[in-house]
Amino acid sequence: MKKRIMAALLAAAMTMSLAACGQSSSSASGEAAADEVVYKVGIANYVDDASLNQIVENIEAELDEKGAELGVTFDYEPYYSNAQADSTVLNQIATDLVADEVDVIVAIATPVALTMQAATEDNQIPVIFSAVSDPVGAGLVESLDAPGGNLTGTSDAFDTEAVMNLIKAQNPEVSKIGLLYDTAQDSSESSIVAAKTWCEENGVEYVEKTGSTTDDISLAADSLVSDGVEAVFTPSDNTVMTAELAIYETFINAGIPHYCGADSFALNGAFCGYGVDYANLGRMTGDMVVDLLVNGADTATTPVQTFDSGIVSVNTETCDALGYSLDDIKAAFEPLCSGFVELTTQENF
Repeated sequence: MKKRIMAALLAAAMTMSLAACGQSSSSASGEAAADEVVYKVGIANYVDDASLNQIVENIEAELDEKGAELGVTFDYEPYYSNAQADSTVLNQIATDLVADEVDVIVAIATPVALTMQAATEDNQIPVIFSAVSDPVGAGLVESLDAPGGNLTGTSDAFDTEAVMNLIKAQNPEVSKIGLLYDTAQDSSESSIVAAKTWCEENGVEYVEKTGSTTDDISLAADSLVSDGVEAVFTPSDNTVMTAELAIYETFINAGIPHYCGADSFALNGAFCGYGVDYANLGRMTGDMVVDLLVNGADTATTPVQTFDSGIVSVNTETCDALGYSLDDIKAAFEPLCSGFVELTTQENF
């Protein structure tokens, strides 16, 4: 609130109105005014989980660093909100950000991006999204290279076939794989379809279990153990990510490796995380915000940024608890990935 009051006082004291959003004014004598340039950055997070929190933290860190370098302020603290996966809350967040007349909205995860797309249809506030697995399929952009509207951002597109090949590399005789996900997560849909196709092509039986809450996912994990699966696959699913700390020991005790769509899962106890480095994803998202606000980049023509998703992260504690040799795992995985990272379990990071 204090920041909003100060911004209003500064605006009232300016001797010339801003030529454009975020630009500082000049005095009549031509000397640059001392007023600091402040950009209002709305950040909307979908849910409090390890992957998405990594993104938010790194967006904020990047904005702070770039603001110091450029001599401007990216004011995000008053405009940060977390919907906690509640659609009613998310819609209210969108309403509030529009009313606040923020200069840009940063939408973390597909459900948030879709809500912000609808909320900015008339006012055209630019939206930079992050962690959207399929921006074209979700209808957020016309194409990755030419988004065509007021939205662009970063994608955590996931290579499902690659992670299924990791399962086969670790256990060439695998015959039954569990698919654990939330049907309401748009980011999971295409990956689960791809996983089923891989299983059918490789003669592997699959068992689907789903849930929409941590309790649901815990019950689903128990059911997969009862069904005798030999490995479990989860894409970059935020519901399962939120539940990972509650289920990873279930799989360890059953001797079942859990393969997931981000390093964050491995940091929360899963055997293997595969995909985008979410810290890097956050930094790149922050850079896109800076480019938009400071350099005047156009969302319609700014390509969606994608990343090399070939990084394998293995939780060494879980690896040991499952009775695997880390050296053997490295030897099996390294030909199939662009990087191999060793992690240990952390509740917060």
